[in-house]
Amino acid sequence: MIRFHPTLAACAVALAFGTVGAQAAGDKAGYEQSRASAKAAYETDRKGCDALGGNAKDICVAEAKARRTKAESMAEADWKGTPKARESALKASAEADYEVAKERCDDKGGNEKDICRQEAKAAMTKVMADAKATKKGTEARMDAADDKRDADYKVATEKCDALSGDAKRACVDGAKARYGK
Repeated sequence: MIRFHPTLAACAVALAFGTVGAQAAGDKAGYEQSRASAKAAYETDRKGCDALGGNAKDICVAEAKARRTKAESMAEADWKGTPKARESALKASAEADYEVAKERCDDKGGNEKDICRQEAKAAMTKVMADAKATKKGTEARMDAADDKRDADYKVATEKCDALSGDAKRACVDGAKARYGK
């Protein structure tokens, strides 16, 4: 049976929405390198599956595709650096895991196979729901930070109103620099 591991899913969500990985957001060269590495690893993994037969080969191929999909989608999420990109990466990862789980379920028969597929589908749905919720939470935190920065900027510029001339201009310029305006 496929078992949903909430701890692993939580770690994946936290990792995906936490700090950006090894490459900085917007690093096109790092993104391209990650994609090339994922492709090379897939080709190697895929060749390793040729020695297998039947459903074991299907599972091996599905796992190789899943690793490639995960690596490419996380590279894209790191490159874009947005909550939406990270959500998309987590969803792609969940779908890839689902495809592997479905292949594993093919070894079973009857009701056991149906249960296995339902468990795999439920695990994917849970990860996708967590990804969506985390994205919304991340966006809310970003909006709150923007609102706080705007409020602090208004206070700082209001304090500058007590000054005049070059002192006021310097004060306003300092507030703009400090609060990113």
